[in-house]
Amino acid sequence: MNLWFRLLLMLLQRPWRKPAKALQSTVIRMRVWPLDLDFNRHVTNGRYFTLADVGRMDFVLRSGAYRVAFRRKAVPIVGDTWGKFRRELKLFESFEIHTKMLGWDDKWSFMEHQFVRKGRVIGVVVMRGLFRSAKGTVAPSEFVQELGLSEQSPEMPKWLTSWSESCDAMSHQLRAEESMFLNDQPGR
Repeated sequence: MNLWFRLLLMLLQRPWRKPAKALQSTVIRMRVWPLDLDFNRHVTNGRYFTLADVGRMDFVLRSGAYRVAFRRKAVPIVGDTWGKFRRELKLFESFEIHTKMLGWDDKWSFMEHQFVRKGRVIGVVVMRGLFRSAKGTVAPSEFVQELGLSEQSPEMPKWLTSWSESCDAMSHQLRAEESMFLNDQPGR
């Protein structure tokens, strides 16, 4: 099933879904459809990231984060994602996506999407993102305060902060390579 249909279905179900606190998990239920599969007849790795988008949209709507973004005229931007695949999901199997905010730092907010089937975690997608307005990046500490949370993030696991640091290091490396490439261009 195409992402747009899943988003529409999630939006149509929204009036019957309870609001969620910003540090609370949200859960949506889905089923594997033929267009989710790869040649191995299980959900293709890339589809997990797409399905995580639906889980994140549900979280943003139910937690009230969309209201804060609307007031600040900000849009959500995904900076980096990472996936861990433990077991396969096959055609027509039902599963849940459990989405929660893990914490935030000076620039990024971190979210986790656990794909669960029959009580077992099948896969995990982790995302770091931010909200950006015409005035620039909205500090996560300011954003979460408007959601009724403390400015201070919950303690984040070591693996998460290490992952974020490696993403930053890769960004610095890419900028340096890009700068060298541009400086080597004739006519510059």
